Amino acid sequence: MSSTEPTGGVPSLLGDALVADPHGAYARLRAAAPVHRTTTPDGEPVWLITRYAEARAALADPRLSLNKANARTSGEYTSSMPPELDAHLLNMDPPDHTRLRRLVAKAFTPRRVEGLRTRVQKLTDELLTPLSGRRVDLVHALAVPLPMGVICELLGIPETAQHDFRAWTDTLFSPTPGAATESRTAMGQMHQFLKGVIEDKRNSPTEDLLSALVHARDDRDALTEPELVSLAFLTLFAGYDNAVHLIGNTALSLLLHPRLLTAVREGAVPIRSVVEETLRWNPPFALAVRRFALEDVSIGNALIPAGSRVWVSLASANRDGREFASPDVFDPGRAPTHLAFGHGVHYCLGAPLARMEAEIAVGSLVERFPALELAAAADELEWWPTFHKRGLRSLPVTTD
Repeated sequence: MSSTEPTGGVPSLLGDALVADPHGAYARLRAAAPVHRTTTPDGEPVWLITRYAEARAALADPRLSLNKANARTSGEYTSSMPPELDAHLLNMDPPDHTRLRRLVAKAFTPRRVEGLRTRVQKLTDELLTPLSGRRVDLVHALAVPLPMGVICELLGIPETAQHDFRAWTDTLFSPTPGAATESRTAMGQMHQFLKGVIEDKRNSPTEDLLSALVHARDDRDALTEPELVSLAFLTLFAGYDNAVHLIGNTALSLLLHPRLLTAVREGAVPIRSVVEETLRWNPPFALAVRRFALEDVSIGNALIPAGSRVWVSLASANRDGREFASPDVFDPGRAPTHLAFGHGVHYCLGAPLARMEAEIAVGSLVERFPALELAAAADELEWWPTFHKRGLRSLPVTTD
């Protein structure tokens, strides 16, 4: 693992085995080394960080850039993201990152998020009411519509557009043949949709985040038009997808641990602690946003050449026995030192909102349905077949 140049014939560690059993695969990688040189399934070289200490340091290392203009892995880094949606926070470093983050951050402070609690609870109650006495899929009945409704309301996206956005999002994550073409089509449709909404906000502003961003663009010249559209896309997309899988994974954590579920229902264990442990034990996003080395960087056992693509495995770091005792055991009593939302200047802005949505959704679910049970064997559950995220495609339960 000390070689500094990617060479042909390097096997990909990011294949079917990792998708099928991510925690088992990462345990083997952590045991072997903190950093691995490998390739993506499409053959692109990448350095994969798997241990906690190295991961935490890398997430805050200014020598690892999010700007793909710094990629030199194979002459050019290609992305499925069209340029008009690419001027966002996950492709920027300071000072541009600092400027744009400041525009959005006020909407996601703990105090502002707490102000949404009543609305999130109301939406949750509305979604749970029709589920009594039925076998239901919690992903589609609760985990998907709740964060979609909340983030669209926060941004000022019309409720009538939520179905289309969900379809576009599913397309972007599809692993099926032809998905690349379909993803480009979905991206184009999302781009045109957001441009239309932004124009509506220009003509008829309302009290929402997107109107505030349009004001920042038009009246204060605080961001460019591509940055405005890209920021709207990222906020909508990330605010939805992260929360969907956190809700699903948290519900599953309790269903797999019936005694803990009872303890939560009786108030002996706070639902907040269960959400935090789920973020460590089964985080919704397994990999942090890709980074590119600005110079030769020494991490753990590896010397990573300038321009190389670097992936930090959040899922692996969060089960590193060097940081967590009995890391494969689900224990809500742990101190919340996980990396599920990242670390450093790129720490997830939407973390307070995702946490609150999961706490309210799963806490209300457990309280509303005392006989809640998993309606399928754990090994029969269907996960999204990707190593980028860890999310259920469905979660069948019986409520009575």
